[in-house]
Amino acid sequence: MSDYEIQKSDDEWRRQLDPMAYRVTRQAATEAPFTGRFWRHDADGIYRCICCNAALFDSSTKFDAGCGWPSYTQAIEDGRIERVMDYSHGMVRVEVRCSRCGAHLGHVFDDGPEPTGERYCINSAALDFEPRQG
Repeated sequence: MSDYEIQKSDDEWRRQLDPMAYRVTRQAATEAPFTGRFWRHDADGIYRCICCNAALFDSSTKFDAGCGWPSYTQAIEDGRIERVMDYSHGMVRVEVRCSRCGAHLGHVFDDGPEPTGERYCINSAALDFEPRQG
């Protein structure tokens, strides 16, 4: 086990999540580009962790990076996203995880637009969406 606030056994995660969400969030898989339910999603609201419901991204920071995955310029708040060096697949990247439960979300790159210059490239399968009220 880890030091995350939300900790569950592998069996508990398997029961809670659909197969794709489990593979992405618990095994660091990647959904195919241009296939995720939030790739072209443009509603106003909050994107939350599919595993623990933590608020991760605000729709106001979402943009079309043309990469086939939902992309955001920043997390909703400092401390919500954990960054981990990823040396898999012969590449050097920065993996991003939910800091509350450790769910693999995707990666962050330094080729995004202002104001941050960052592009959080996130798997739709790692997210849920809550429309903004009002």
